[in-house]
Formats: sequence, C-alpha cells, structure tokens
Amino acid sequence: MVKTGLIGGFLIVFSSLIGTITKAQDFTKEDTLRGSLNENRIWWDVLYYDIEVNPDFDSKTITGKTIIAFSALGGQTMQIDLQKPMTVDQIEYNGTKLKFKQSGNITLVFFPHKIKSTNEAPSKITITYHGQPREAVRPPWDGGWIWTKDQKGRPWMSVACQELGASVWYPCKDHQSDEPQLGASITILTNKDQVAVGNGRLVKKTIEGEKMSYRWEVTNSINNYNIVPYIGAYENFNEIYAGEKGNLDCNYWVLDYNLGKAKKQFKQAIEMLSCFEDWMGPYPFYEDGYKLVEAPHLGMEHQSGVAYGNEFTNGYRGTDLSGTGWGMKWDFILVHESGHEWFGNSITTNDIADMWVHEGFTNYSETLFTQCKSGKEAANAYLQGCRKNIRNDRPVIGEYGVNHPGSGDMYYKGASLIHTIRTMMQDDDRFKKMIRGLSADFYHQTVTTGQIENYIIAQSGLGTSLQSVFDQYLRTTQIPVVSWRLQNGELTSVLVNAVVDLKMKIYVPITPNAGEWIMFTNQKPITIKTTLNEAEIASAWNRNIYVNYRNTPTK
Repeated sequence: MVKTGLIGGFLIVFSSLIGTITKAQDFTKEDTLRGSLNENRIWWDVLYYDIEVNPDFDSKTITGKTIIAFSALGGQTMQIDLQKPMTVDQIEYNGTKLKFKQSGNITLVFFPHKIKSTNEAPSKITITYHGQPREAVRPPWDGGWIWTKDQKGRPWMSVACQELGASVWYPCKDHQSDEPQLGASITILTNKDQVAVGNGRLVKKTIEGEKMSYRWEVTNSINNYNIVPYIGAYENFNEIYAGEKGNLDCNYWVLDYNLGKAKKQFKQAIEMLSCFEDWMGPYPFYEDGYKLVEAPHLGMEHQSGVAYGNEFTNGYRGTDLSGTGWGMKWDFILVHESGHEWFGNSITTNDIADMWVHEGFTNYSETLFTQCKSGKEAANAYLQGCRKNIRNDRPVIGEYGVNHPGSGDMYYKGASLIHTIRTMMQDDDRFKKMIRGLSADFYHQTVTTGQIENYIIAQSGLGTSLQSVFDQYLRTTQIPVVSWRLQNGELTSVLVNAVVDLKMKIYVPITPNAGEWIMFTNQKPITIKTTLNEAEIASAWNRNIYVNYRNTPTK
C-alpha cells in the first residue's frame, strides 16, 4: 500500500514495502538442484579437477574424461552435474564401475558404501562422457560451446558458460561455493595445425597419433565456469611485470594475423596491473601467471586466461559506455575482465544471487583505472556518466538457492554504491586500505554479501548505519531523493524515497566554496543557513553520492 502526505511543506512518499514490487519468478526443480546444496552435494568437497576434452569441429561434438578428486565426510549418493544432451558413459571409483542414473541435468552416482576420506588421502572418481553440448547463441551472454571460424576460414573454438554453468560441457559439482581448492588441469586434443590454450601454465605438449595434446594447469582454486579451452591458429608473445609479489609472467595468445595489433593494444596490460595492484592489492594468481587470450566472443574473466574479443580497440567495441569520453582512453574488455581476477575469481560469492560482489567491484575497477590514467575528476565523471545505464528494474541481489542472479544493475548500481561509500568516507587513503583489505582478508575465498557488508561497515568508519545504505541499494529498487527548498537564506532538505531506517551522509552546500557533510535520517528535515541562491544550490550538490536531488519550492 502506498500513501502520500505532507511534512514541513514537502510531499513525502511512504511505502509499506521495501522496494518496487516485481512479479515473482517461477523456479523449476532443475533450478533448485543446480542452485542449492542438497544432501547429495553437501557431504563431499571438490579438491581438484583433471579434465580431458576432444572436440570434433565438423560434428560439433565432444568426448571427454573428468577425474574429480574430493574429500568426503560420509555419503553414498553423489550428485554430478552434466547438462543434457550430454551423456555420461561410465563412472569409476578405485577401478570399480559405479551405478548411476542420469536425469535431466544431473547424474546421481551410487557408491556401494559410505565414502569417507581426508585431504591427505582424497577419493577420486573418473567420468567418461560424450555428446553435442549446447551451442552458444550469443556468447558470452547466451553461452555454451562456440564453434566458429576465423577470418581465414579456420576452425576457432572456445566456451563461455557463466550463469549457464560449466556442466554445459563437463561433469562437475556446478555450484560456486565449491571450488577445487588444489586447482585444476585441462588437457585439450586438437588437430596438428591448431593450438590449444587453457588456464594457468602449459605443462605438457605431446603428439598423440593424428592429434596434438596440450595440458594446462592451475595451482590455485578456480571457479568451475572459468575453466575453458581455446582452440585456434594462435601465436604467443610475453613480457614480465615487476609487481608487488615479484615478477609476474604475462602471456598473450592471439590469432596469427592479429599479432601486430595485439602487441600495440596489450601495452595497456602492464599499466592496468600496476593500477590495480596499487588499489586492490597484489595480483591474486602469481603462481599461474596472467594471460590474455583472443576469443571468438567479446570477453570473459576466465582465471589466468582472460578471454579478450574487443577487436584491439579502446572503449567497448569502440564506444564509451559512460558517454563522457573518458571510457575511450582505455580498452574496456582488457580492463574490466582483468579486474575480475580480484573480484569474481579470487573473491567469489557462494551463491550467484550475490554476484554484485563480482560485478559491482569490477565495474568500479574501471573508475579506479580512469583515475590512475586521467585523474580523480575524470574518474568521477566516468562513474556518474555510467549511471544512465541503471534500470532499477529489480533488486541487485537475486533469489538464493535457485541459481538466480539479481538485476543487471549489479554492474553500474553496484559501482555507484561503492563510490557513494567512498565519497561519504571522505578519506581515500582509508578507502584504499579497505579495498586492499578485502582482497587480502578474503583472498581465494568464497563469501556472502553479509561478509562483505560487515567488513566494509567495520573498516569504513561510517558506523552500523551503513547497513541501511546496503539495504537501500542492494535490496530495493528505490533511489533516495533529497527534496530541498530555499527560503529566506535557509536551505531545508529532507531525505525521502528510502527504506525506513536509512541514514547516510550527504554534502550540503553553504557557500560558493564550502559545505558540510551531514548525516541524514529518512524523512527528517534538516535546515541550515546558506549564502547560495537556488541555481547555485542545484549545481553544488555532490553528485558522487548516488541520490537524486529535487527542488521543491514552497507554494
């Protein structure tokens, strides 16, 4: 129910609900099986994936084998995820074939007895499988396996499967909360005239009959959807970045005819790494190196093998998403997808509903890079310009337990929330320490929104009232409004369109060159003397705070 009323000459809007009401989404049994930790998932913990894949370009099919090393707390029925129409052929445990039942997108595996193991003596199952995986329609957004050709008509293959899930092409425990903490390997079989690139480091290259075999390995924990093959006519060049943790190997794999363009465009990589290490702490995967790989789609944050498809141009495919011009000073995909190495890959949310932690902070890394490159005013302008992309269609946080991300506003609204907090702190040194602290304290961990909120509340110095700010921007679609009026040299302002307990610091202009940061409480007017006229006040509000300002003169 919505009511209207008058307080102190202002039109105030009250709502009995938090946020805009949207039609509830219907979730299926498949959504729950994928998105929840049920009794067939909770008893075992993935330690390592050893994946082998052999794609056939002409038939658009793959055959594969996945070995899953795991520790077990005691269970007898295991849920393995592999999306139809992929088919499981055989599952073995300690040399014994296991019974299994494939139903929809899951396979239930039946052990002859309860399995208990430890990290010192992990258990292993080997799954062989085959099929025609879902083909990507519009990667990376509508993902799957990508079968395409390069400009010379040669096969070019890869995978993009965030949200859709890694189980679209290999059997795994397809839930963000359970990363293989000991890493993963991917062995890719190709024709001899092709090159295969994977995550981490190339540890073995051999000839196997008419095929080439490339084995890549990561030693750090990794998200399931980040493990991908790239197959094409690749050439490689590299350099060393002298970073905070020593020398970082930087490798770049691009199609042979793009080598010259890449050597010019990828000079931004070292500049990006230097900026991000300063603001967000050391690159999180020194052991596995940093890598950009040209991909047959726009881009993805594949850990230690970042997918790049921005056509070696600045901006986002040659455009500036902020509309300010500052976004044309750097390569959007190189910067954004690499920013995910800190937020999304090193720090990963347990549930995809909290994906704003990945995208909000990574989107904000664009603002940080703009500041490194062009100064703070440019960064402020870039951030504010990007707000036009916010839709406020539904809350940023999605539904838990059903593999449901929140609104796409997790990008720009998430970044504006972070910039709002930074602006209210009025202490960039403390803000930088807080962001670097997040990277250090949650290094290689899976987290919840609550953990991130509590950390920022504790480290920002803004107090527990900051929880109401998180609630406002993450859990509702309402954007607070500062409704103000000027009368006889007094500026009266009130915060409206807000959650009941919202408290936030807002800059109130007083003179041409000064103002005061005042803690506003929802629907409680504040009056302060000012020497400014209405036009000067309208232009002097701090736009880095994500609120709307509305002049409501007395009638």
